[in-house]
Amino acid sequence: MYRILLVEDDTSIVKNLSELLRQEGFETACALNCNQTENIIATQSFDLVLLDVLLPDGNGFSLCKKIKSITACPVIFLTASADEFSVVTGLDIGADDYIEKPYRPRELISRIKSVLRRTGKIRSMISIGNVSVDMDKGIVTKNGKDVFLSALEYRLFLVFLNNPGVTLTRNKLLSEIWDIAGDFVNDNTLTVYIKRLREKIEDDVQNPAIILTVRGIGYKLGEQK
Repeated sequence: MYRILLVEDDTSIVKNLSELLRQEGFETACALNCNQTENIIATQSFDLVLLDVLLPDGNGFSLCKKIKSITACPVIFLTASADEFSVVTGLDIGADDYIEKPYRPRELISRIKSVLRRTGKIRSMISIGNVSVDMDKGIVTKNGKDVFLSALEYRLFLVFLNNPGVTLTRNKLLSEIWDIAGDFVNDNTLTVYIKRLREKIEDDVQNPAIILTVRGIGYKLGEQK
């Protein structure tokens, strides 16, 4: 799963954006100021940083320089000021992109994925067995033919694709698909959706090769190519 550090002092933005990112399959950590960010960056690794320009104990430009001095992690600025000077300054000090507040959710997710691809951290096309997933278009194909997945089935599949080689417990999967279902998702519901997903992507549902069962624990993704 790709990890994103959100640096933002507006708690309402933090809450809403963290939820959006989680629904898109990203793991998110948050920092409210420069000091917290420096401490987190020093001890944890991330695939991308979303960085507000104006912070209570400093500015995002200086913080971006510090981040870039210790990690190759890409940075996208979130800014309420999209004037030419701010944009050029941010890009000149190493930012990989910027987006103006108030951001449009789909545009932000698209920008994040674009930067991750450009920096070699994410592939736009993933194949496993005879199933391919176009992550940009949200299209799943099997043997070259489109496979229709419901929103929840696709979200569940993304959780596996974003965690290759990781055994995912049933509780972890339940927490990941809870909100997109719009209501309470219980253990029986998860079993049903695993079954439905397998029926659409596996060649042999009785002997699955893509969504593997790890007895007594949960499930894991089969070997990708």
